Amino acid sequence: MRVFVPTETITGERRVALVPEAVTKLCKLGLEVSVQSNAGNSAGHDDEQYSKAGAQIVSADSVSGEFTNADVVASVRPLNPDIAKTLKKGAITVSFLSPTNDLETIKALSAAGTTSLSFELVPRISRAQSMDALTSQALCAGYRCVLIAAERSTKFFPMLMTAAGTVQPAKVLVLGAGVAGLQAMATARRLGAVVSAYDVRSSSADEVKSMGATFIDLGLDAVEGAGGYAREMAEDRAKAQQDALKPYVAAADVVITTAAVPGRRAPLLLTKDMVSAMSSGAIIVDLAAETGGNVEGSAPGEVVLVDGVGGKVTLIGGRDVPSQLAVHSSKLYAQNVVSLLTLITKDGEVIPDITDEVIAGSALVFAGEVKNATAREQLGLPALASPAEGN
Repeated sequence: MRVFVPTETITGERRVALVPEAVTKLCKLGLEVSVQSNAGNSAGHDDEQYSKAGAQIVSADSVSGEFTNADVVASVRPLNPDIAKTLKKGAITVSFLSPTNDLETIKALSAAGTTSLSFELVPRISRAQSMDALTSQALCAGYRCVLIAAERSTKFFPMLMTAAGTVQPAKVLVLGAGVAGLQAMATARRLGAVVSAYDVRSSSADEVKSMGATFIDLGLDAVEGAGGYAREMAEDRAKAQQDALKPYVAAADVVITTAAVPGRRAPLLLTKDMVSAMSSGAIIVDLAAETGGNVEGSAPGEVVLVDGVGGKVTLIGGRDVPSQLAVHSSKLYAQNVVSLLTLITKDGEVIPDITDEVIAGSALVFAGEVKNATAREQLGLPALASPAEGN
């Protein structure tokens, strides 16, 4: 069976679904691998490296035929709907695929009779950890967003004792203690900042402390969701949180927001009023800008200057943040792809088993049928007969 890796077409996306090392692993499983020419250039891998690893290089002129004939298409971003509808019946796609944001692609994949596995839906269970691309990419994003803030800041992060006086360390506030948030805390601490953090899940307090950060207890009820994620908050709970956070935000030199609810719009954590209470020169990096934003007024890939106390506050909306570490984010993502394909490959045949909880959880579309309950609702499809049949 043939696995095809196309060049990513989204502007700013520098990752690639498979690196040469991963190609070799799939070939050992008995699979054939083809890679579009130059697909890995931005991630540090040229066509010659892929050829040596066992892949066939496909020219741009032959890509349409490759999509039509491939048994598996592995990508980072969702396929374009026009491409998705050209896949052959029974083809398998492996990528990030949102049940709320990629509906046109989902419709096309369903109409084509494909099975589409989404890394956004891989269940958070121990046997699926090696397939958890949300975690691997959040690790990259959490590290990178601190460097973005440090580069923009007009202050040192560490304390410095000099003959000219003492420079106080920067105060960094991280909102959200998932993988990205924890990595942001660890990175800020390595740079010498004084770090504090808040998360709606009280269970995250010990993890925050293990990163050397101070956990902020607002005295509010915890908001725990399934699989270790947070869940959506009621409006009154969100307002109480914003009011309680305001003095901590005002005191920070840098605020990094990383809060997300899978399959939903990112929660609003910082209002314009909260941002306006920050001091001149303060930096905010909104890592959730692409999914609606944690900060009012943020936009993906844009830097906005907002009025603060005595001057401007810089609000940076994250966009393609893992792609800014394309070499390592691609390496980690490629291993996630290999782990998932290994699970469903036997004797050189890729055969997804819907009775396996990993496949049942991650299969947004299976054999042409939309399985995800959220996607079915968004598409106006009736609910599946049994909850066990959907996810």
